[in-house]
Amino acid sequence: MTTSLRRFARRLRHEATKPEDQLWQLLRGRQFGGYKFRRQVPVDRYVVDFLCTEARVVIEIDGRQHGPLADYDAGRSDVICSYGFEVVRFTNSEIMEHPEPSLARLKAILDSRIVE
Repeated sequence: MTTSLRRFARRLRHEATKPEDQLWQLLRGRQFGGYKFRRQVPVDRYVVDFLCTEARVVIEIDGRQHGPLADYDAGRSDVICSYGFEVVRFTNSEIMEHPEPSLARLKAILDSRIVE
């Protein structure tokens, strides 16, 4: 991981979008099902929005600009998945306007990824 990528991740943490902030308030401090999340974490050459190491889950929140970037996002997800993570994508509106179904889906995915 390069110093410039770490610096970029730090900058993204300070410049979070409203949906990222809203979701972070629910995830931080093991508040969500006891899972530990980190935000704006470098994985390979990308910086992911949220990462849960114990469940090997990455959460990406996509704004409208991601519509035309579907191929780029798919390639990015492939790289992240190659590290053993499952990538879960939400749109800004899912987080801002209808968070309950998104959180229920996320909880089910997290729980299914934990092997006891």
